Amino acid sequence: MIIDFKYHVASLVAVFLALGIGILVGSSFLGENVNEAIIQQQKQIVSNLNRDFEQMRQDHKVAQEEIEAYKSDLNISKQFEEQVLPTLFSGKLAEKQIAVIETNSYGFHDDWIENLGITGANVVSITAVLDGFDLSQEEIRNSIKTKLMLKDDSEGAVSQELAREIAEGIISAQNLENLHYFEQLGLIKNSGDYGVPIDAVIFVGGSQEEVGQRCANLDIPMMNYFLERNIPVFGVETSDVAYSYMKEYQKLKVSTVDNIDMIPGQLSLVMSVYGKPGNYGIKTTARQLMPEVQ
Repeated sequence: MIIDFKYHVASLVAVFLALGIGILVGSSFLGENVNEAIIQQQKQIVSNLNRDFEQMRQDHKVAQEEIEAYKSDLNISKQFEEQVLPTLFSGKLAEKQIAVIETNSYGFHDDWIENLGITGANVVSITAVLDGFDLSQEEIRNSIKTKLMLKDDSEGAVSQELAREIAEGIISAQNLENLHYFEQLGLIKNSGDYGVPIDAVIFVGGSQEEVGQRCANLDIPMMNYFLERNIPVFGVETSDVAYSYMKEYQKLKVSTVDNIDMIPGQLSLVMSVYGKPGNYGIKTTARQLMPEVQ
């Protein structure tokens, strides 16, 4: 646990005051010889505290210098990445049509989507599952059951049917009305072009809070829908998610990247789509940090 430097200073000041009061009180009640011994002990304590305080000041100074050096190195690395990325990414995925499906509900940074643009790829659609995606509410399930004419209105059954409808809507324009309906219910958000040919689908998973069987009932059925139609699927998540989906994704033998918020992770995704499949990243589910870059 890191304790603030100001806290240490305040604590030492309190100790000094206590010692001063102790000296005054002690001298009033004890004899001269006893008082002298106590005073010498207290002087030694004060001397030791002064030495410790000075050491703390020096340690704090060294720590600040290390932090500044780290910031400088980080800034250099960032500048290097920004200059090298266009060269590594340029034209790698030229003319590939890519659909993105975000199932994690916490959003993602646009920078890796922008970097996909550097590769020449075209992100044709982004389908995002919203925070309001809660099929535990019977009213919402009944509404969807009526709309889709379902027989089973259990949470798992409704979720899996939603998964199929969303996946179908991405590659076919026949059920766009249903996608708009799900959007009106506050379950998903649609953007881009639907019903157009796609070359790959990128799933953005992982979660910051427990979401039960969402991955099994939503992500996996959608992934299977695309895989059955020979459309490559890739699963990604950020490095800081509390609940990782990587292990579940890997059961389908799809390529995964568990640090898409980092430049190495973004490069791993590009190389995976380019033709170097694998499980990349920094977590225990990764086989290696990133593929070989050529």
